[in-house]
Amino acid sequence: MSVVVALVLYSSIAAGGGRGASDRPYISVYAAARSPEPLLEILFPPTLNLSSEARLLAVALGQPITKRWGLEWDAEGQLVRHFGDQDHFEVNALLVARWHPPALQDTVQTAIAVGEGFSYATAVPPLEPRDAREDEESARFLNYLMLEVELAPPGARRWSGFLRIHHRSGIFGLISNVKGGSNFIGLGLRRRF
Repeated sequence: MSVVVALVLYSSIAAGGGRGASDRPYISVYAAARSPEPLLEILFPPTLNLSSEARLLAVALGQPITKRWGLEWDAEGQLVRHFGDQDHFEVNALLVARWHPPALQDTVQTAIAVGEGFSYATAVPPLEPRDAREDEESARFLNYLMLEVELAPPGARRWSGFLRIHHRSGIFGLISNVKGGSNFIGLGLRRRF
């Protein structure tokens, strides 16, 4: 997966141009609470089971790089602070694919995004193994995945809000032989420059 991300990023930067309407860099801030559920159980059917004991606060900087295949592609870097049952920092680097459903733009500006990349934690997160089937311990370096829905009023040029799932895992043992992972669900605010 990392090879695919690197190739798309390289070809997008090398090709230049092709930017869409949201071609401005952005800063995002979001807060999230941990969900003990596996990612697929959060999504199908949607389940919202959040813990007030493990939270995070993240700041992300993003740069649109190209528009290809009907998607806007951004490079994003994040600095994350964990609080409560986890007490460490996390740094994430990812490639984001953003789709703007045409049917919704007149009612509410909408973007649906998926981001894929890498995550490094300054300490081994104790909550990533979720049950006995998974590892006894996680690892500092893992995969990072985010799923997001962004909303803004029609005509808004700079400010938007979003709902994000923040996911770290070993991709079923592919990275660092870690089978577990963590999921945080949160709300954020984005400002484009």
